[in-house]
Amino acid sequence: MDTTTQETREEKIPDKKRKKKKKGRTGFILLLAIIILAIGGAGGYYFWARLQPEKTVETFLADMQKMDFDGMSTQLQSNDLSALDDADIRDDAYTEFFQGINQKMTYKIRKNVFNIQNGTASITVRIRYIDGSDIYKETITEFLRQIVSTAFSGTELTEEETQQKLASILNEKSSTVEDKFTEADVTYPVIKTNKGWKIVSLDDETVKIMSANFKNVQDEINHELIGLEEDSNTSVSDTPTASSDSIDMTNEKFTIHYTKHTISTDFAGIPCLLVYYDYTNNSTSPSSAMVDVNLQAYQNGEALTAAIPEATEDAIDKYMEEIEPGNTVNVCQAFSLNDESDVTLHAGEAFTFGGGTTTSQILKVK
Repeated sequence: MDTTTQETREEKIPDKKRKKKKKGRTGFILLLAIIILAIGGAGGYYFWARLQPEKTVETFLADMQKMDFDGMSTQLQSNDLSALDDADIRDDAYTEFFQGINQKMTYKIRKNVFNIQNGTASITVRIRYIDGSDIYKETITEFLRQIVSTAFSGTELTEEETQQKLASILNEKSSTVEDKFTEADVTYPVIKTNKGWKIVSLDDETVKIMSANFKNVQDEINHELIGLEEDSNTSVSDTPTASSDSIDMTNEKFTIHYTKHTISTDFAGIPCLLVYYDYTNNSTSPSSAMVDVNLQAYQNGEALTAAIPEATEDAIDKYMEEIEPGNTVNVCQAFSLNDESDVTLHAGEAFTFGGGTTTSQILKVK
């Protein structure tokens, strides 16, 4: 046999071994790559799935900003938004106000507790929204003032007209009162359904945020009316003491200045006190002392009742009449007297929250 052929065969044997080793290494690398891809794919799916409940909550909150009730309902497992009606949020009369409030809301996802096996998640969101307490205070105060003025003018409003008046004042105050923001962390339980990830139900905190911390228009008004009634029944222990020499005071709505007081009799012949003061309308719309001023009189710790003098008194009529902004008129209020002891006058703003600014003085009856 040829020596050259023999050598060639011997050289080919190591080459085959090398090829087998190379194929082995290639197979291992491919297997490793498949394992890595499988792990990466599983991890990628997990993170994708984990984002789905977050997207549901973000969509819900975006619809909340736009007051898109159909969109909000779609993101709820229950599809139930009836809790919004308890706060009048879906009442057409207040649509403009609530739209303006909610479009200023912002939010940020803070936490995602995700359970892929159970198909559940808890998404915690930091929500920054408008606290409308100042807006509501101003609105209800002005509403009560206007309602009293309307009643004394002899005009009767229908329920619809009353609601429209309230809504109009609400919109006006929301544009003039400075926005006051607050923050809240809200946790939304989310569940996977056959229609995708859904928030379980509408919670009370979300309703509170959408309504700017307001419960219900009518309930709030009734609450304030009860408060005013309780204030009018001041007990002896609550009787204010004189803190100044005169009931002079001024604010953005009015200015009052004490001018004099006299003693007269009422239509039943009972002694009564007539208190005269100048009233200036500082507001931008017609108003009256009767609507703006809360003047009370006390004798021996007891609140005196209003009196109707026997003689005609033009200044009492002026007390009830509306005057134009910037005008001043001298008005009079009458109180029945219990005896001849000193009278403490206490003056402040009518229909105000928390008492507001007040002033007082002592009058000598004898």
